[in-house]
Amino acid sequence: MVARSGMIIGSREFPVVAKMLKVGDQAPDFALTANNWSRKTLSDYTGKVKILSIVPSLDTSVCSAQTRRFNQEASAFNQDIVILTVSADLPYAQSRWCGAEGIERVETLSDHKDMNFSTAYGVHVIDLRICQRAAFVIGQNDIVQYSEYVPNIDHVINFEAVLSCAMSMI
Repeated sequence: MVARSGMIIGSREFPVVAKMLKVGDQAPDFALTANNWSRKTLSDYTGKVKILSIVPSLDTSVCSAQTRRFNQEASAFNQDIVILTVSADLPYAQSRWCGAEGIERVETLSDHKDMNFSTAYGVHVIDLRICQRAAFVIGQNDIVQYSEYVPNIDHVINFEAVLSCAMSMI
């Protein structure tokens, strides 16, 4: 597996899968595990604008805040926009966390089983088997409209840019 410099944790840098998605790319299909252990694929969200919020783990402060912020922002969206938070956390942990935090508007999906999503989307932190923080907006036609990779685990995504991009498509 080819890797690039990628995610910084403290003073250490960890390699991430080399492929990075760019605006205009076809979004790779995926099969992720929902909290009820069902499989979700890109085609399950056909016709919707998809905000993909990728986090290393919901049990960390920045990832937790990122997901809570998207849950709050989702109240302004209609049914044409879906927000998916993806991590390598087990579905049990995602479900527990969502229940404790009152997350109802964001769908959490796990890549724990095989990390295929993380590899296809260029967020697989190989040595740690977690996801690099990132955000994507994918249009109704499954073309990437926004792509952001955050190199430092402690830094946040550009919420305004993500939300503006998604809102411009409905």
